[in-house]
Amino acid sequence: MAKSSALNMVKPYHYVIDLTDDDEDILWRSTNDGVMGGKSKGQIVINNGICMFTGNLSIENNGGFSSIYRNLEPLPVGLDTIEICVAGDGLVYQLRVIVYINGYRLAYKYDFQTTEGEKSRVCIKLNDFKATFRGRSITDAPQLTSEQIRQIGFLVTNKAPVAFSLSLFQVDIYRQYEV
Repeated sequence: MAKSSALNMVKPYHYVIDLTDDDEDILWRSTNDGVMGGKSKGQIVINNGICMFTGNLSIENNGGFSSIYRNLEPLPVGLDTIEICVAGDGLVYQLRVIVYINGYRLAYKYDFQTTEGEKSRVCIKLNDFKATFRGRSITDAPQLTSEQIRQIGFLVTNKAPVAFSLSLFQVDIYRQYEV
């Protein structure tokens, strides 16, 4: 029986995105700095059964970023933690979640450092995410809550040209503490 590539509830208040699922890559979309004239190229690919966010960053035409994202089904109220399992290349990446507030798209980000070739789990409380809009901090944004999240994604940016590769294994979204 094939695994579902949808967001799966594994127990109450614990949702999993299994990025080892063969069909998971079709749920993701990429946005590169070409939307602003840049020349960076990034995408999500399956390589030897591993889902990878990979490409090349370019600083030509004021470029320097690449991102991937996927839509999420509405999450329940009260989830407070996102945990990711990744293997990096030594670059800093952002975990990003997207919400819509009064019709406006707002990104909340969390920067995490990777170690080349090392698989790691990064656990982030929702209140540690910082609101941004087109790279600018939004200091008066509302607190991020799970039921607002509509997309999840990863972004890499650099002020120098560089190849990048982030292996993605799993995303868990859950309530860390019972209330």
